[in-house]
Amino acid sequence: MEKKPKIVIILGPTAVGKTDLALDLATGFGGEIISADSMQVYRHLDIGTSKPTREERARVPHHLIDIVDPDEEFSAALFDRQAERIIGDLQGRKTIFVAGGTGLYIRALTGGIIEGPGPGGERRKLYRERLESEDKELLYARLKEMDPEAAGRIHPHDGVRIIRALEIAELAGERISEKQRRHGFRQVRYECLKVGLYRDREELYGRIDSRAGQMVEAGLVRETEEILSLGYDEKIKPFQSLGYRYFIQYIKGKLTLDEALRSMQRDTRHYARRQMTWFRGEGDIEWFHPDEAGRIEARIDRFLGRRQDRVRPGLGGDDSLKNP
Repeated sequence: MEKKPKIVIILGPTAVGKTDLALDLATGFGGEIISADSMQVYRHLDIGTSKPTREERARVPHHLIDIVDPDEEFSAALFDRQAERIIGDLQGRKTIFVAGGTGLYIRALTGGIIEGPGPGGERRKLYRERLESEDKELLYARLKEMDPEAAGRIHPHDGVRIIRALEIAELAGERISEKQRRHGFRQVRYECLKVGLYRDREELYGRIDSRAGQMVEAGLVRETEEILSLGYDEKIKPFQSLGYRYFIQYIKGKLTLDEALRSMQRDTRHYARRQMTWFRGEGDIEWFHPDEAGRIEARIDRFLGRRQDRVRPGLGGDDSLKNP
C-alpha cells in the first residue's frame, strides 16, 4: 500500500504566533509552507491580512498566497484541490507544513469537502444579486429559518458561506449541517500532525490589539485606499474582512480613525474566540504554547520518524506541555 503523505499543520487563533513558528520550523526541517488563510490568497491585501513579508517568503517558500484578485471567488474546495496538487509535488522532497487559522480549509484538506450543487444556476445568480444589493441580513435571516445550526456557525457578513448553505438547502433539498454530520469529514488522504498554538486570553487579546495598531502604523489606510483606487468595489468579499471593513468607513468619513481601530480590535477578539471554539471541537489537535518550540520540534521529529539529536538553530524552549 502506498504511504500517505505526512503533513504538519500549525493552527490556532489569529495573532497567536503561527507565522513565526512555522517559519522557524520550516527552516529547521527543510520544509515549505502552504498557507491555510482564506484572506491571504488575495493579491494587494497585504497589511490587513498579516501576510508573511517578502523577506520571510524568500527565506522559506510559501504556497497559496497572492493567487487570486480581490474580486475573484475562492473557496475551501479550491483550496483543497490546489493544496492537494502542491502536497503531491512536495512529497518526498520537502517537509510539508500547512499554517493558518481558517478552520474550514484545514478540515477540507484533512477530511475532504462536502459536495453540493454546482456553482451555476438562476438561484445562485439571484442570491448573488441580492447580496450585491446589501441584502445580507435577509439572506442570513432566511438561513436561520432553514438551517439554524449552520447559521450559528456562519458569520452574518460571510455572504459566500451563506449562499453556499442556502444553495445546498434549496437545490439539494438537505441542510448543510446534516450533510456535514453525515459526511463527518472522514476522507483521510494524509497522515497529519496538528499542532495547535494557544495563549492565555489576556495575552492573546493584548497581541491582537497591538497588532491592529501596528497595521494602522504600517499603512493600512493607505493600502485600503490604493485597492479602492484600482477599481474594486467596497462590497467584495475581502473588504468584508476584519482588516478593511471599518477603514473603508473611515475613508468615507463615517468613522473616526480611533473608532475604526477600536471596532477592528473588538471584532478580531471575537473572531479569535470563534476560532478557538471551532478548533476545540476538532478533537485531534495537540496543543502547545508558542514558547514551547523545543517540545514542538521533538514532537515533529517523532511524527516524521526522525531521531532528534539536538535542537535546531532558531528553536528552543522546554516548557511543560499545557492544555488550552
